[in-house]
Amino acid sequence: MAQPQFTPRVFSGIQPSGGLTLGNYLGAMKRFVTMQDEGSFETIYCMVDLHAITVWQDPGKLTRATRELCAGFIAAGIDPERSILFNQSQVPEHAQLGWIFNCVARMGWMKRMTQFKDKAGKNAENASLGLFGYPALMAADILAYHATHVPVGEDQKQHLELTRDIAAKFNHDYETEFFPLTEPVIEGAATRVMSLRDGSKKMSKSDPSDMARINMTDDAEAIASKIRKARTDPEALPSEAAGLNDRPEARNLVNIYAALADRTVDAVLAEVGGKQFSEFKPMLADLAVDKLSPISTEMARLMQDPAEIDRILGRGAERARAIAAPILAQAYDIVGLVRSA
Repeated sequence: MAQPQFTPRVFSGIQPSGGLTLGNYLGAMKRFVTMQDEGSFETIYCMVDLHAITVWQDPGKLTRATRELCAGFIAAGIDPERSILFNQSQVPEHAQLGWIFNCVARMGWMKRMTQFKDKAGKNAENASLGLFGYPALMAADILAYHATHVPVGEDQKQHLELTRDIAAKFNHDYETEFFPLTEPVIEGAATRVMSLRDGSKKMSKSDPSDMARINMTDDAEAIASKIRKARTDPEALPSEAAGLNDRPEARNLVNIYAALADRTVDAVLAEVGGKQFSEFKPMLADLAVDKLSPISTEMARLMQDPAEIDRILGRGAERARAIAAPILAQAYDIVGLVRSA
């Protein structure tokens, strides 16, 4: 059977669990903007609020975090007219297709998901069923749009592999080629941004030290201060990337510089090799302030008009449903579920 031709389409989502960081920007949003601007794909970006509630969320904080995340997308360069931008809970097709995929996915697949083990920890018996099963909903997020590509960090590759497994099993079980086997897009110098206080740990909004991360709401002074105080080592910067091995803090700062400057690590090191961090940190601080402070300023402006943010999300949800609803209807027909005309 010939493979069907799917529209080149990118889908990705970020949880609105509060506190956008530089890691979210460099690992996701900056690449989202690039994909939008290249024009090779139809781009669909989502605030995955249903995923956020797999662990308890304060309702008021969740509402604000969703709007702030939308503001972050727009301030970073996502155009709600050129991309589809919405929050997941306004498009019920995600949850409806997610149930079908709950019935396609196997328990053994879910038990192998390392992120569940990480998030549930030793108290897995008290974790929500949603936290255990959310990779099936993640597959529905992607496949409700027949997305052909998903930009992911290294830590999300396993979930995308599960999405491909679910699509392949659905297609096999129902003797169809209905869902695409979505391809990951992993690229860039800083797809995984690490803590400014410990280069072996991922930059996280849950880190107890605010100095460990750059928040996308930080002003210019805070951004510069955090970079000046970032942990480093006493050695000079190397001239080649191999010299960053076993130097996690140095590697992290060089990766951040390269990603912000849209340059390769090797190109950066060719310029700064031999410099001490006392010289390099001011360079990085100036670059970060130049690139990031306009985003934080625009986010603050957008957050002054929550009704406009809600309007943008509602319009995005309408556009998203125009794609997802026919795909869900066809999936129902394939499974044999009765739909009244």
